Amino acid sequence: MSAISEDDAGQDSDIAQLEDRIEQLAAELDKCRKYSLAARAMLVLGGATLLALLLGVVRFDGLAMAASIAAILGGIVLWGSNHSTAKEAAAHLAEAEAERNALIDRIDPRVVTLRPTLH
Repeated sequence: MSAISEDDAGQDSDIAQLEDRIEQLAAELDKCRKYSLAARAMLVLGGATLLALLLGVVRFDGLAMAASIAAILGGIVLWGSNHSTAKEAAAHLAEAEAERNALIDRIDPRVVTLRPTLH
């Protein structure tokens, strides 16, 4: 059996660290998707409430109007900031995956094929 060189062990730990980073970035992207959904819900509910108030479907109330406008503005802000965070995380994720693939290619793994059995 051949011994594993220190360089191979270092590359293995680098790959493991990159895989951990990739998992963290994937979790961050998932969180961004959830926030994006919440922002869209705020926009829709705030807009629907404001429209209902303005059309007279619901009795006009200043507090409800202020709350619907706040929901619309909050949804816009949340969606915008979350969108830029998601783009940044996606770029970092692609960079980490490319770096991991480069390290794996540098190791030059062998393809293991199964031998046919006689049974």
